[in-house]
Amino acid sequence: MKARPIDNPPNPWASTAVEYLDEIPPSKLEVFEDHSRQVLSHNDSPDVGFNWSVNPYRGCLHACAYCYARPTHQYLDLGAGTDFETKLVVKPRAPELLREAFEKPSWKGETVVFSGVTDCYQPLEASLRLTRGCLEVCAAYRNPVGIITKGVLIERDLDVLQRLARDARLWVSISLPFHNAELARAMEPYAASPMRRLLTIRRLTEAGIDVAVSVAPIIPGLNDEDIHRVLAAAREAGATRAHHTLVRLPGPVKDVFAERLRAKLPLRAERVLHRIRETRGGELNDSRFKHRMRGDGLYAETIHRLFQTAARKVGLRGSYITEDAPDTFRRPEREPPPTPQLSLF
Repeated sequence: MKARPIDNPPNPWASTAVEYLDEIPPSKLEVFEDHSRQVLSHNDSPDVGFNWSVNPYRGCLHACAYCYARPTHQYLDLGAGTDFETKLVVKPRAPELLREAFEKPSWKGETVVFSGVTDCYQPLEASLRLTRGCLEVCAAYRNPVGIITKGVLIERDLDVLQRLARDARLWVSISLPFHNAELARAMEPYAASPMRRLLTIRRLTEAGIDVAVSVAPIIPGLNDEDIHRVLAAAREAGATRAHHTLVRLPGPVKDVFAERLRAKLPLRAERVLHRIRETRGGELNDSRFKHRMRGDGLYAETIHRLFQTAARKVGLRGSYITEDAPDTFRRPEREPPPTPQLSLF
């Protein structure tokens, strides 16, 4: 990963701020441990089709400019810019905590999604294997699982995924908002290329995994022109379903996104920002439920109809995130402890 100068939007939650009067030092990768006592997060948003998620990592090396999770780093007294991309927080006990949660009588075996915030298959997973450990727990308990990722490292865990698909319920959604490799590199600098993610879709489907393509986010004026190509290529690779959302730029994400856009795509930047405002009532973001994922106005509606028409044309069905999972959850049987042997001597 190429070092870049530290660059973070102002953090309203931080008690102190650093202003460099001389040369700004480069950002460097740092990993911090989170020793939370719980790993399951409950979601009550009406815009998201699942209730429970596991996030083994906070922050993400993929460094996507549009990532809606960037503001969560500010709650840790870190920045939403380069800090989000280089100061990563991991939960080393995530598999153990998930097992403890499944053992509670209150747990009924609902679908658990990896991840609701940052990518569970980002590069750090290659060595830490926290996502794999959590999936092995889900497989042991036959708990339904959903996975949203743009990380091709998911191919490593085909054996666990096949167990989940056979014994419980599994859906995988590969995030692929771009077909144009140059645009993808500008906005998702350290994620795998679009062609490489298409190969992941093919390998998963060949292994019997149910795969959807997530064309998310759609950025008006930038990758809406890619919608049909992405859907056609994903269908050819074996995907059976597709879903999409409009770009969300909450809080400091607006600044990170606009700065990246102007730096990497200067000739298109103002047009893209204008198009986004067309779908957000003149603003760059609309945080209202039922609006934040879809946007409003003629341009937003045109994008949605374009997506639906293209998906139908290539034979892709709608998203299945909201479908009920079967009741497969079972706690593993454990052998009783050995009976103590009494002795007269």
